[in-house]
Amino acid sequence: MTNFPYKKNDLVIVRSGKDRGKTGKILKVLREDNKVVVEKINFVKVFVRPDRSQNIQGGIMEKEAPLPISRVMLYCQDCGRGVRAKYRILEDGSKIRVCGRCQTNLERS
Repeated sequence: MTNFPYKKNDLVIVRSGKDRGKTGKILKVLREDNKVVVEKINFVKVFVRPDRSQNIQGGIMEKEAPLPISRVMLYCQDCGRGVRAKYRILEDGSKIRVCGRCQTNLERS
């Protein structure tokens, strides 16, 4: 995918699935799989075997699983909804992402 609008620490909203409507921060971007891992979204149960050499107790734990990028949208805090990103080139030549609806800056500082 050539145009990949998502970066680590972006705020996104889930568009479909069991966590629809929830917002979270992107923890990891998997470009080759077109997926993102979002904080506190899409929890799955992982079964861990005990390992005495590493002092791991074992059991059932929960962790975030990757979501397809088609299920998330960038979240604009001014609009209060998911938006598409547009790009604007500033006077100094730098390129930033802006909200497609209200034209506010989506870059997190």
